[in-house]
Amino acid sequence: MSEFIVGITGGIASGKTEVTRCFESLGVAVADADHAARLAVAAGSPGLAEVVAAFGPEMLDADGNLDRAAMRRHVFADDIARRRLEAIVHPRVRAALRDACAAAPGPYAIAAIPLLAEGGGRDAYPWLSRILVVDVPVDVQRSRVMSRDRVDAELAQRMIAAQATRDQRLAIADDVIVNDGPIEALAAHVVALDRRYRAMAAAHA
Repeated sequence: MSEFIVGITGGIASGKTEVTRCFESLGVAVADADHAARLAVAAGSPGLAEVVAAFGPEMLDADGNLDRAAMRRHVFADDIARRRLEAIVHPRVRAALRDACAAAPGPYAIAAIPLLAEGGGRDAYPWLSRILVVDVPVDVQRSRVMSRDRVDAELAQRMIAAQATRDQRLAIADDVIVNDGPIEALAAHVVALDRRYRAMAAAHA
């Protein structure tokens, strides 16, 4: 059971997924916020029932699952609707992440939370022992988004601008990995942090 929990976050195309894979390769359990969000509104769940009560049955597809495309169109056109959806999903995601991390084997666990800065930071996740930000310069980030998603520079910049700023993420960081080099360089950073987190977890215990 892990009481020492590290939150990992970073902007789009920062490399946070690869960083979590590196931690997993060292035997560290990772709970993923995106996965928890899907489970929060899975077919038959109380979360989905609450979504239907708030937004209507037209948000379901023919199989009774959440119609994600319809939901996305609805909430991105209406800030009040988006906040209403977040009020249903986010508390369930936070609870699921905490439970998964607490139940994880090993001296510490990781909660991968892409929108940690946007979702309230430490105030929303007071149980995080450390926050690790995977940081990347905006020009590198934009280039990666263009290459990965095959979009132009203008759309890539809009996607980046829709998230917290680099400074906002760094403001909540205890630890930072600057991922502006080759992907192979990440492993050494993660090994060093893993050694540090194991020592901190032992002291915490």
